[in-house]
Amino acid sequence: MQHCPFNSIPPQKHHSLTPRTTGLKLYRNIMQCGYVAGVFGAKYVVGAGLLISSVLNLCIPLAADAGVTILIVLRIIQGIAQVMAITSQFSIWVRWAPPLERNKLITISLSGMVMGCFIILLTGGLLSQTTGWPYVFYIFGGMGCIYSFLWFFLVYENPMNHPFISTDEKEYIMSSLTQEGHSPGWSIPIKAMIKSLPLWAILLSTFTTYWRFYIVTTYSPTYMNSVLQDNFRDTGILSAVPFLISFVSYLIGGQLVDYLFSRKILRLITIRKVFSVFGVLFPSGLLFSLHWVKFSHNITIAFLMLSSAFGSFGEIGVQINCMDIAPRYAAFLRGVSQVFSYTAGAISPTVAGYFISLDSEFGWRNTFMLSAAIDIVGLIFFLIFSQAEIQDWAKEQMDTHL
Repeated sequence: MQHCPFNSIPPQKHHSLTPRTTGLKLYRNIMQCGYVAGVFGAKYVVGAGLLISSVLNLCIPLAADAGVTILIVLRIIQGIAQVMAITSQFSIWVRWAPPLERNKLITISLSGMVMGCFIILLTGGLLSQTTGWPYVFYIFGGMGCIYSFLWFFLVYENPMNHPFISTDEKEYIMSSLTQEGHSPGWSIPIKAMIKSLPLWAILLSTFTTYWRFYIVTTYSPTYMNSVLQDNFRDTGILSAVPFLISFVSYLIGGQLVDYLFSRKILRLITIRKVFSVFGVLFPSGLLFSLHWVKFSHNITIAFLMLSSAFGSFGEIGVQINCMDIAPRYAAFLRGVSQVFSYTAGAISPTVAGYFISLDSEFGWRNTFMLSAAIDIVGLIFFLIFSQAEIQDWAKEQMDTHL
């Protein structure tokens, strides 16, 4: 474990820069992004997040030359901007996605993030070798800027303001979203949210599933290189493929949820729970089994790929559930859930690294065993307390303060 450089500085000189203080500020900003989107309009919050993140991407090579402190500050601001786009888009879907098509539309949107990861992992190394690493940031930052301007011109806050869709389509969307698309204003029922077990089911399950996600994302290349003895070139390609599989799983899963719900084959809460079961038990079981199939390179790779495929189903079961229980506060709740996911991302890789450093062979088994146990705890809580009906506190304004 590396020595923390802050430990050698007198507390009074670095107190304001401690990771804990910085993390608290970042988490507060994450939750406020979804809140602000519901008040000022998601189109502008999402667009601003995309544009700021893209412009800062262009500045990363210069920041890297200027010094590590400037680079860290830039990356923190960029992270906040990206969260603005990720969380605030849920306010748009509240106004645009009819309940019977909601899962399909949202999963199409979310699938773009994993496709972006696939593309950058697949092409980033090639661009770095042929043009130099700064051009990776220049190219994708430039593409992001172009897309941001298109966003401002092509995206509309709600169907009624859109100049090109038909009147019938506007009436269909608006009638299907009665009492769901209103802005929450400045009032957020914090006390009622804290007491809501269905909301805690989402948040706890988010923490536990992302515990596994960040371990796989962080340590898959290491596992392939150290256990399977793959070279770094093959490791990079194999690390990208799971994102492509997740992309396909998102699209299939969203279509399947809407099919089952629109035809009344299953109730919505049953669909959420079934997808959560598939999204937890299968990935956890496959990862836990890696210790006993490491003799076979092909089986190990297959297990890792299948884990990513089923893991996307868990996202569909849990993450979209906030749209079910509180559509008017969906962006804010998405921001809160991001806090829980990032908290898991801050803890789980550290724990995994500790286990692996203790024992290079059984450390992997212990890491995946602990991950499976945590995942199952979150699943059980979700199965018991989750709901798919709009909660009372999400139907009316309640006097409280953010």
